[in-house]
Amino acid sequence: MILKGKAWKFGDNITTDHITPGRYYHLRSKIEELAKHVMEDADPDFMKKFRKGDFVVAGKNFGMGSSREHAPLALKVAGVSAVIAKSFARIFYRNAINVGLPVLIADTDAIDSGDELEVDLERGVIKNLSKGVEIKAKPLPDFMLKILKEGGLVEFVKKYGDIEVVS
Repeated sequence: MILKGKAWKFGDNITTDHITPGRYYHLRSKIEELAKHVMEDADPDFMKKFRKGDFVVAGKNFGMGSSREHAPLALKVAGVSAVIAKSFARIFYRNAINVGLPVLIADTDAIDSGDELEVDLERGVIKNLSKGVEIKAKPLPDFMLKILKEGGLVEFVKKYGDIEVVS
């Protein structure tokens, strides 16, 4: 699975409140509306600059805070093709895979906002086309790639629910 788009970079410790601001919590059952406000508290102009297929790139501990699964879902619905960070909060990472949002762990120092990226999820390779740099990400296990290919855990279980998944 090859993804292409621009990088939008954030720092360390981006919380689920940065991703989906608490003042819009009432929109959690209207995910398309909530998606219009993703990353607003980290960058008020994010959704004005962002284009469907772009990447959110961050430092350490992305998605820390509450375990709200609507945070990764809102990113996916907004059109974020993947989140690339140095590390993730565990519950955010699992919620992202479960809703079908690709997440990659990689050294993001060589990526800046506006850089054009090409990401190979299966090989775990991030090409920064703007800088001519290749970054190795921690590859996703096969079972996670299968979940992502189906669009999330619910669709995966509908299709493969009668088989045992071994990592």
